[in-house]
Amino acid sequence: QVQLVESGGGSVQAGGSLRLSCVVSGYTYHTYCMAWIRQAPGKEREGVAGIDSDGSVSYADSVKGRFTISKDNAKNAVYLQMDSLKPEDTATYYCAAEESRGCPRSLMGPTKYPMDFWGKGTLVTISS
Repeated sequence: QVQLVESGGGSVQAGGSLRLSCVVSGYTYHTYCMAWIRQAPGKEREGVAGIDSDGSVSYADSVKGRFTISKDNAKNAVYLQMDSLKPEDTATYYCAAEESRGCPRSLMGPTKYPMDFWGKGTLVTISS
């Protein structure tokens, strides 16, 4: 059974930083797309960052230059370093995965892309 467990959310002031972690278990596919997808109350779901099994990364325009996605294969973990945070980054952040050769372009930005596996999410709140 595939499980994705996020951690690292919290409340910080604008301009601050947070690092989200996602630990994956039970996932045996050799090719994959791992992504961080966020959703704020009343807003569309937004894919913010993705990384595939080859290490290629992609970002939504809204976070380019501020967020960095990375992975540690030995720890079965994916991370999202978030810097220069803004109040509009406030959302629940979900870690998601699917068996895929690369993350689809339609995943970044506003998206309804149906990833195969999801974590339960971690809340990020940025105050001004």
